[in-house]
Amino acid sequence: MSRTLQITFDTHDPRAQSTFWGHVLGYVHPGPPGVDLPEGADPLAAWDDFLERAGVPEKQRNTRSAIEDPDGNGPRLFFQQVPEGKTVKNRVHLDVRAAPGLHGEERMAALETECERLVALGARRLRREEPAPPLSAGFIVMADPEGNEFCLD
Repeated sequence: MSRTLQITFDTHDPRAQSTFWGHVLGYVHPGPPGVDLPEGADPLAAWDDFLERAGVPEKQRNTRSAIEDPDGNGPRLFFQQVPEGKTVKNRVHLDVRAAPGLHGEERMAALETECERLVALGARRLRREEPAPPLSAGFIVMADPEGNEFCLD
């Protein structure tokens, strides 16, 4: 039997990181438990209201956040606040499939376009690896706003 998967990020700013990764992956913030969000409502504003009504102190309201695949297929991403910063290279990283079915220059052009979009959202471009058939189709190594490496693949 297969298992479901949640990916957890240790972060200084859960809300900012979840918002960044939501834009990267096309994921959404779920609403608070028991709250039906009307179409177009801001789920983060709903969480602010929910946490205030629940009596959660303001300085504790950004200690965690989550995003989910709106289609229900991908893993849930959970972001938890930690005091320490990232000090070394990730031992696990995400590969964001930004050019499925494309090859060669068409593939790399699509990756470059996505790279530009993510840099505008706060990512950093680290390096480009050219295609090296048959083992590599080429990719771009990036870092999210807190320095976690990932690849556009």
